[in-house]
Amino acid sequence: MTRAPGLLATLLGLGLGLGLGLGLGLSPLGAGAAECGSLSSAQRLAFAPAARVHWLAPRVRPPGALNPLYGTVRRFLSVVQLNPFPAELVKTLLNEPASVKVDEVVRYEVGYVVCAVIAGLYLLAVPIAGLCFCCCRRRCGGRVKTEHKATACERGTLMAFLLLTTLVLLTGVVCAFVTNQHMHEQMGPSVEAVPEILLSLRGLVSDVPRELQAVAQQFSLPQKQVLEELDGVGMNIGSTIHTQLKSTVYEMLASVSSLGQALQVSVDHLQALNSTLVELWKGQQGLEPSVQECRKRLLGLLEEPSCQGCTEAQNRARALQLGADFHQVSPMDDVLHRLKGVPEANFSSMVQGENSTFNALPLLAALQMADVVKELKKVVAQKPEGLKTLAEEFPGWEAAARWSQALEEVEQRSRPYLQEVQRYEKHRWIWGYVLCSGVLFVVVCNLLGLNLGIWGLSAREDPSHSEAKGEAGARLLLIGVGFSFLIAAPLILLVFATFLVGGNVQTLVCQSWESKELYKFADTPGNLPPSMNLSQLLGLKKNISILLAYHHCKEGAALWSVLQLNDSYDLEKHLNISQYTAKLQQELQNLKVDMKNLDLLSPAAHRDLEALQSSGLEKIHYSSFLVQIQKPVVNTNMEMLAQELEELARTQGSSMLGQQLQQEAQQLQNLYREKVLPQESLVAKLNITVRALASEAPNLQMETSGVLDKVTYLKGELPTWATSILRNESECFLTREVDYFSQYVAWVREEVTQRIATCQPLSGALDNSRVILCDMMADPWNAFWFCLAWCTFFLIPSIIFAVKTSKHFHPIWKCLSSTSSEETQLFHIPRVTSLKL
Repeated sequence: MTRAPGLLATLLGLGLGLGLGLGLGLSPLGAGAAECGSLSSAQRLAFAPAARVHWLAPRVRPPGALNPLYGTVRRFLSVVQLNPFPAELVKTLLNEPASVKVDEVVRYEVGYVVCAVIAGLYLLAVPIAGLCFCCCRRRCGGRVKTEHKATACERGTLMAFLLLTTLVLLTGVVCAFVTNQHMHEQMGPSVEAVPEILLSLRGLVSDVPRELQAVAQQFSLPQKQVLEELDGVGMNIGSTIHTQLKSTVYEMLASVSSLGQALQVSVDHLQALNSTLVELWKGQQGLEPSVQECRKRLLGLLEEPSCQGCTEAQNRARALQLGADFHQVSPMDDVLHRLKGVPEANFSSMVQGENSTFNALPLLAALQMADVVKELKKVVAQKPEGLKTLAEEFPGWEAAARWSQALEEVEQRSRPYLQEVQRYEKHRWIWGYVLCSGVLFVVVCNLLGLNLGIWGLSAREDPSHSEAKGEAGARLLLIGVGFSFLIAAPLILLVFATFLVGGNVQTLVCQSWESKELYKFADTPGNLPPSMNLSQLLGLKKNISILLAYHHCKEGAALWSVLQLNDSYDLEKHLNISQYTAKLQQELQNLKVDMKNLDLLSPAAHRDLEALQSSGLEKIHYSSFLVQIQKPVVNTNMEMLAQELEELARTQGSSMLGQQLQQEAQQLQNLYREKVLPQESLVAKLNITVRALASEAPNLQMETSGVLDKVTYLKGELPTWATSILRNESECFLTREVDYFSQYVAWVREEVTQRIATCQPLSGALDNSRVILCDMMADPWNAFWFCLAWCTFFLIPSIIFAVKTSKHFHPIWKCLSSTSSEETQLFHIPRVTSLKL
């Protein structure tokens, strides 16, 4: 690329050394020869994105009226489970399950153990209390024997507490109904979301090899572009050579054409000079005797004594002799001999032919480069070795298929289990409704019993009204009490079972998941068994932080940066196309352009110019011609002499002498017209020819020598220049084509490191799994048992207040407020033995 200026200096130096001015306009290799002016920069290739958009829509539990309840349950569970995440216990459980100690589990689950003790006491105490109530129901469910002033206050207090307890039960059972139904409604979408998450993960894993293969396949795009440009490379290079050499070649051919014309003109002038000179010689040979004879006669007449006033004419007659003697000029036989047959060549046709040959250089170059271009296409059609193994050697390539298959199997196997989960959830939902309905039945019994009891109490003052309403209210309260004893055991069992599962899910899994303790646990070396080590499963040389990977995935980073694959996968080795481009460069060096057909000067024309150069045309003594030309043909003015003789003839006294002078004047005029005038016209013609040759010959010789030297020089240098231009254009072409492959390499690097296999689905799957497990399942689950436990434990005060209150709704034995037998008779209440529960 930098040889052109040096070559230019060499050429200029050679031209100056030759002394011919060859440096002016001959060398086409200017300062811009090393630039790629004929080839524009490479086009920008449009690669199709290989990375598929993997984006898992985040799941978020919408805000609702139950959120405060969920918060209350979580706070309650945080009180139950005060211990932090049991990292050592989980580590032992994962690595050595058999060595897990029960006391460590109990120590961690101490809050749940306390709750289990409370549930066990409840399970024992309530049924036993119910049994005792059945055994002593006369005393527990008796009547008030006497009514005194404190009875009304006691009754009102008991009714108020019973109503308050019932309302609390009602609130709890309503919340239990709502959370039970909400749990049931959330279970379906949550279960359906599991295959969706697995499918997304499988797509992430299985698409990586396909995306890498798609990236490797798009190498065909620069290949296609280069192959298309190779079709016209010969024509383009030939056009560039033609463009850069045309000024020199056209100037040279113009000089040859001009010289050819000058040669033809000079030869024509030389031939005209020779023919004119021959005619002058002939005319001079015929003119000289006639002039001498005429002179002799005139002198004889003018010297006679009788000739009057002839002295002046006598002097003119004595000068009547030839002036120019063309026999004294230099001979031209040698020059004419050397230029015999010149010009042999038709310079005009020759220059046209050379122009046509030079203008056909692009097509000629394309034909000469066809075989090399064919080999270049074979090289371009190949694929670099690194790209062939781009996908196969990618970390996790083999594991990707196993993971994809494993995820597919998990997805297929999970469907029956998920269906079973839905079936069990349906059973749980039914049992939840049944038990909630039982609690609701107790609430209804309490409310109805209170209403009827109060109605019965208000009707006691009316003598015509019976005690049936109060008795019915008491019965309803006792029915509720008895039903409470019946459902207490299944309620506490269901509450504790759901509490144990849901509570541990919340405290052990959800809390640590939300606080990222699970990720920190997984990042700690030695906590996970080797079979669960992500770095080893992926074949990575460096352990990665799951927490950092999660954060990067959440931001949409690619697996390349997340897994730090630059430590375990040499991407640049696969993108190294230096050997590929080296083959292209090697083949491009075989491009050649043969300019032997461009002669610039045919052999015949060369002989013509050499003949002209050696003819000695410039050595002719044109000055001798000019000396003779400047002389008159005859020294005396023959016309004036003839007129003077005529005047003398008229003035002579002798008629004989006058007549003779008149005759001589006439003969002198005839001689002038017949021989002197033609000779003068030949001299004028000779004058033009000689002056033309005298002015052209020196320049013509220099131009001929210069053209011959230029032709010889260019014949040797044009192939060198063409080769230099060819090499420069080849390098420009190689740079342009390599730029296409460089675009591909840069695109692959960016695609692999920034776009392929974005791991957002992984973080999205983890987040969605947490939302599904914790927000959509665990929260309603825990809220359900919390509300049910609320109802379960409030059954105890409900039983107590219902039993106590029911006594006041039975008819009383005595009434201290009145001693009348009539009044007593009116409010007579049957014995308790007549009442059947």
